[in-house]
Amino acid sequence: MTEPREPATGPIDKVADIASDIGEYIRQQRSNAKISLRQLSKLAGVSNPYLSQIERGVRKPSAEILQQIAKGLRISAEALYVQAGILDLPTGGPVPEAIRSDTELSERQKQVLLDVYESFRRENQATRSARETTAPEDTAHQNPAAPNPPLNGAAPFRGVNEQ
Repeated sequence: MTEPREPATGPIDKVADIASDIGEYIRQQRSNAKISLRQLSKLAGVSNPYLSQIERGVRKPSAEILQQIAKGLRISAEALYVQAGILDLPTGGPVPEAIRSDTELSERQKQVLLDVYESFRRENQATRSARETTAPEDTAHQNPAAPNPPLNGAAPFRGVNEQ
């Protein structure tokens, strides 16, 4: 076992901490996927000793190696890049993170879902902003049972039984 390390005090220590963090994260993801080190080595096309060194925090992998490991683990390369400090943590909260980490979705599907989610968030923000600027007496005459108007001038959706 390794002894607890002192907090990072210089650039070299910070690099070592990042390498250790990404290694621990990869080990955790591998464990969650129930994949042995040797299996991940084959799936990712990375040598077994090198992968072991990454997991132990001895080596800091390049973006290319992280991409190969992500493919072997069937997780988003972006998640590994964030963990390794190559990318900044994306904003948006738990929903985008859940989408990014879903191994059942392709990268294209993830991007489409993220785009739709963000468009809904922007739309809701615009609606909230509009409500805040609208006087309360203006909203008193609205019929709460009336259907919402279609977005962007599109025809309203009609269900199977609404024809």
